[in-house]
Amino acid sequence: MEIKFKHITEHRIRYAETDKMGYCYYGNYPTFLEVGRVELFRALGISYKSLEDNGILLPVLDLNIKYIAPALYDDLIRVDTALIRLDGVRLFFDYSIYNEADVLLVKATTTLVFVDANNRKPIAPAQNFISLITPYVY
Repeated sequence: MEIKFKHITEHRIRYAETDKMGYCYYGNYPTFLEVGRVELFRALGISYKSLEDNGILLPVLDLNIKYIAPALYDDLIRVDTALIRLDGVRLFFDYSIYNEADVLLVKATTTLVFVDANNRKPIAPAQNFISLITPYVY
């Protein structure tokens, strides 16, 4: 699959993010993915805050992570985030995380769902959101 839009963020692994083995604790990776999504949206001119201010929430419906190699203390990691598909109320993302040597550490996907903040029920995304991201999704 050809990626139409990818955003890159970097993060230096802090001591507090490592476990006794010196590996980045596996539970930190979903946060790295979230930062990738937020910054991808920001690069497209969308902020999570503006969505929430307009009564739209985007909770994670599905998260899949494949750990390939560990990130270590003080590693600079690169999170490549791609917006893949909009399908009704669902939005799909793909991620790859690399270290400074360009070694693939993690592959991941998430599915988010548009939800009305008042009744917590799925809702269709706003037309202006659809128009903004259509060039970048399948």
